[in-house]
Amino acid sequence: MKKLLKSIILFPLILLSFISLAKAHFLVLLPDTDNIEGAKREVKLEARFTHPMEGGPNMEFKILDSGVLVRGEKINLNWERVLIPSMKGSSNRVSMYKTTLKITKPGVYQIYVDPEPYFEPSEKKYIKQITKVIIQALGMEEGWDEPIGLKAEIIPLIKPFALWEGNTFKGKVLINGEPASNIEVEVEYLNTKNLKAPYESFITQVVKTDENGYFEYTIPWAGWWGFSAIGEGGKIKGADGKEYPLELDAVIWVKAYPKPKEVK
Repeated sequence: MKKLLKSIILFPLILLSFISLAKAHFLVLLPDTDNIEGAKREVKLEARFTHPMEGGPNMEFKILDSGVLVRGEKINLNWERVLIPSMKGSSNRVSMYKTTLKITKPGVYQIYVDPEPYFEPSEKKYIKQITKVIIQALGMEEGWDEPIGLKAEIIPLIKPFALWEGNTFKGKVLINGEPASNIEVEVEYLNTKNLKAPYESFITQVVKTDENGYFEYTIPWAGWWGFSAIGEGGKIKGADGKEYPLELDAVIWVKAYPKPKEVK
């Protein structure tokens, strides 16, 4: 009887651990627009660490480095730390960050955040997600397909700020400047409409890069979509002094726009 009770108690814990492994963590880097036209001269940005498709939980993270590259110039970002609930209605608070980017000239603005690695106990490794998003300002579009020298980076092969729903997003993954062949790229929708996946397997879509680091994914509906290429970053020393593997992920966010009503 004791063994049976122990099994009954442990089963939900084991099940929860498997569920947590199925969920993909994403560093979300979101501008209020990816196209600047007319009189608008600033972009509001937010960064948080969460499970996008499931709407949470939000998790604690820290920004080590960030910036914006535009026409050979680097602009530093001054982030404001804001505490938000880890889940809706929860008293537990975690960090998110907000800032405003001033648009000073026409061009393609490549915005990135490089966070502190976090330890994933269930996988006994550290994970670092270097994340970027690309916007165009005032009609100058050249340079959206140029790498900016991040240790982990997705280079878009389709203009990332002019995507319709149904377009196929194509990218090339670079890890430490080299094409990352035959690795998984996790894909998630930033779920703002409380959509429900039919099965757990649908929460995180997965594609793989080819031998040259290229991948593609057809975006099924409008909204913000995150792509996280799962790379290897060697070893890192943990807080306990031991060495652990470092997963080095390249993340990019793109927005797909709804089709015009006339063509639906």
